[in-house]
Amino acid sequence: MKRPRSLKLDFPEIIASWRKTSQSSQYGTFIPEFAVNGDRDKCSHTNPQMDPWWKLELQHEYLVNTVAITNVDNIYYDRINGAVIRVGNLPDLYSNAICAEIPTIPATQTANFSCSGMKGRYVFVHIPGDGRILVLCEVQVYGYLTGNLASNGTATQSSTSGDWFAEKAIDGNRGLQRLRTGCSSTLSEANPWWRLDLSHVYRLSQVVVTNRNDCCVDQMNGAEIRIGNSLENNGNGNPICAVIPAIPGGDSYSYSCNGMEGRYVNLIIPGSMKTLTLCEVEVFEEGISELRSALADKGFANVTLSWSQTPEQVIQKVNAPESKSVFTTSVQ
Repeated sequence: MKRPRSLKLDFPEIIASWRKTSQSSQYGTFIPEFAVNGDRDKCSHTNPQMDPWWKLELQHEYLVNTVAITNVDNIYYDRINGAVIRVGNLPDLYSNAICAEIPTIPATQTANFSCSGMKGRYVFVHIPGDGRILVLCEVQVYGYLTGNLASNGTATQSSTSGDWFAEKAIDGNRGLQRLRTGCSSTLSEANPWWRLDLSHVYRLSQVVVTNRNDCCVDQMNGAEIRIGNSLENNGNGNPICAVIPAIPGGDSYSYSCNGMEGRYVNLIIPGSMKTLTLCEVEVFEEGISELRSALADKGFANVTLSWSQTPEQVIQKVNAPESKSVFTTSVQ
């Protein structure tokens, strides 16, 4: 008899509270954090300027379903008119896609704007035009992680150079502008390694590795990605997913692991006097994250999936008419 199994895609969570915020300018003591502190009586506020903006950094990539904005409680409620919400993965305002445009929000009221699962680690609110002022009394963002398992794992490495700790490779910050505060690094040694413990066994679809962008980009050359369940030789004897010939400085390369099963993800550089520096490692599970993304792209944001038996085929991609793709689940 097959063992029962339950799979659930949770309802979106509030992901804005007390995240890192910034704004184009600051009026008085009205700091950008006031827009995500849960207190609608305290608001963020810019000075009058050209194209004022407010930015929320989520630290990880999320599928953003809804952005809820609460307007100011005074005679200036119409200052929100014409504001634009943008979601994306780039810290530059205009490099990200538009989620919604705000015609108006009544004073003290909260309006919800659907982003239909747009992917991003940044949420912007801005008002195009000259002499504009942006006031936000609360911004709530609802969504869920796109499927990066690494952010919930535990990292360790063979040695540590200064404060380049192992966990900096899974902090959601690719660290390319501030290497020392954003990347992990070993000392120069024989066969340096870095290991991620996922706490559970997963079938992994891909591993994304971000290289440093300073003097030493070639230090990554020849690194091996290994996946498995053994801690023998610190996990460095597990099967190989991929060998990294080279990654250009500051780039993120994805390596397909084709459903390899494992609890541990290791990166190791064989050889003497090697240094392993990682500015970010992202690990994705086979099937589930792809299904979430597909459903979100089709407008199905709040979804719960469950089954009573272990499915023999979780996701099957088939070609539909007009070159569209549909996703089906099969349970036996």
